[in-house]
Amino acid sequence: MATTNISRGKRLAANTDVLAAVGIVSVVVMMVIPLPSFLLDILLTLSISGSVLILMLSMFTVDPLDFSALPSLLLIMTLFRLSLNVSTTRLVLLNGYAGEVVLQFGQFVVGGSVVVGLVVFIILVIVNFLVITKGSERVSEVAARFTLDAMPGKQMAIDADLNSGLINELQARDRRKKIQQEADFYGAMDGASKFVKGDAIAGIIILFINIIGGFITGVFLRGESMMQALQTYTLLTIGDGLVTQIPALLISTSTGLIVTRATSDTNLGHDLSKQLMRSPKALFITAGVLVFLAFFGLPMLPLFLVAAIMVAAGVYLQKNTKQIVVDESAAARETEIEESKKPENVLNLLQVDNMELELGYALIALVDAQQGGDLLDRIVLIRRQVASELGFIVPVIRVRDNMNLQPNQYIIKIRGAEVASGELLADHYLGMSSGIEDESIPGIPTKEPSFGLDAKWISAIYREQAELSGYTVVDAPTVLATHLTEVIKSNAWEILSRQDVKILLDHAKEQAPAAVDDALEHLNLGQIQKILSNLLRERVTIRDMVTILETLADYASGTKDIDRLSEYVRQGLSRQILQQLLGPDKNLPVLTLEPKLEQQILDSIQPSDFGSYLTLDPRILQGLMQSLSKEIEKMMLKGYNPVLVCAPVVRINLKRVTERQLPQLIILSYNELVHGVQVQAVGMVVAGNAS
Repeated sequence: MATTNISRGKRLAANTDVLAAVGIVSVVVMMVIPLPSFLLDILLTLSISGSVLILMLSMFTVDPLDFSALPSLLLIMTLFRLSLNVSTTRLVLLNGYAGEVVLQFGQFVVGGSVVVGLVVFIILVIVNFLVITKGSERVSEVAARFTLDAMPGKQMAIDADLNSGLINELQARDRRKKIQQEADFYGAMDGASKFVKGDAIAGIIILFINIIGGFITGVFLRGESMMQALQTYTLLTIGDGLVTQIPALLISTSTGLIVTRATSDTNLGHDLSKQLMRSPKALFITAGVLVFLAFFGLPMLPLFLVAAIMVAAGVYLQKNTKQIVVDESAAARETEIEESKKPENVLNLLQVDNMELELGYALIALVDAQQGGDLLDRIVLIRRQVASELGFIVPVIRVRDNMNLQPNQYIIKIRGAEVASGELLADHYLGMSSGIEDESIPGIPTKEPSFGLDAKWISAIYREQAELSGYTVVDAPTVLATHLTEVIKSNAWEILSRQDVKILLDHAKEQAPAAVDDALEHLNLGQIQKILSNLLRERVTIRDMVTILETLADYASGTKDIDRLSEYVRQGLSRQILQQLLGPDKNLPVLTLEPKLEQQILDSIQPSDFGSYLTLDPRILQGLMQSLSKEIEKMMLKGYNPVLVCAPVVRINLKRVTERQLPQLIILSYNELVHGVQVQAVGMVVAGNAS
């Protein structure tokens, strides 16, 4: 039997949406179909109890978003009360009787007096319309406006916490969702307050319509005397109005309680008891004021009674406060003793952050929003830029101060190891000349940290003069942001972890699950990570994960060599690689290797368990580097990207040999030159120069 009841309850809970739709349609139908008086009594009682329930829920709600259905509920309850009003009006005019609930409200609540009932009804309407509803409407409007205005600042604060490592991606997503929900809630409450306001106005209009209609019905249709008709129908109309206005007053109060709730961890009752009764002195002074008033002719008994209650409450609170302080002190001492007995937890010291940015104390202002620092916001933009260019999700960059550094120094670390550093003058601008130095502009000579260009730190008063002289002038945060961006792009292949690859694969699986499953059937996560690292090492974007995975699935069944698979993936991404190198005319100026030299390099490639490598004679290798340097310099003087084209097998080995001394050299294989690209050979590295 219990199992049957549980299953029925589950089916009922699963169909609540259908029940709600049927209920709303029924409310509308009530305006048209006459209802018997006994059913109307039940519905009126349901209206009152529902309003009391909403009021109680509003009082016990801690966060307004916990009652996010209130705006829609206000509309439903308003429509329900108006439907009941129409139904009771129909019965009053037709039968002169609308059920016991309306009759008892008309006779018992107002004592059967038309004048008293009319006055009480008008007071209720005035209180509801002018006091509670007007106030709730204004608070909702202001809250909605302030919430929308504060959204950008809150979003930036969330991004700052995310970048500093205080929260993770999931927590940041939840906070952003809550901010959006707050804006939607207060905006909806602003509109829902208009329903309550309209309900109060409709109540006044319906009152006078019912009185006039009832008087006409009683005198002209039922043959009653004018006084008897006025007494009967006015009393029933006032009873009807009170039955609907009291729930309306409760709903308006609920609305006011929800929209005026400030941030708190407890409900309204706890807040009131804790905040109103937290000061015994306030109770003693209030009691003294009451006693003082009693000696000026006011009734002594109620004043002395209330004063005595306040004094007793103040004495109790005073003793309770002292005991709480003693208990808290004892608990704190016990906790301190217990903590001192525990072995030191050193596990947190073992954690190594993926990326860190350490700042000297003079650079702390760059991250302090109160001092105008926007570095954290720039880091957010850097992460987005790298994601769009390389398809690589930069891990959280932890920013911290380091008092061991020089005041103007900063250090960039990857997994605890320093990879770059620099110095900034936070109150100066970095000026980089276009080739012609202007000695009239004073400054402190330095090197631009990202690319090692000659520059000088210029005071703010000379900024405009430097720009007019052709200098490129940037502020200190921009210098640091540019350096950080270049470090990330240059070291993305080292930063990429298996967990990052897992996230990329999960994202790709939403678009192309077959490609992911097929690739993972032949390769494990570590092998895919190494291939992606090879691509990032040469700044090849990995945004097109579908193409990468499909290429791996095609070739991984024949070989597990990471370098060879990386070359296959490069060929699959050749259009993306070439897109960044081509000019508007689709021409690609390149260097080539003399066939004899290329064959010599090819013959020197030796395979091993850890990949292939070159075994060129050191003198030949040195000559090759010199020849490449000369040709690269010629290309760059012509405004071309330094691009070398060679055989696929030679490409990756030659790149690894040259990437330290010639990091700017881009090496492509012949298989990466897709149809439609006009290749223009502008130079050749010959064997004679390399010997």
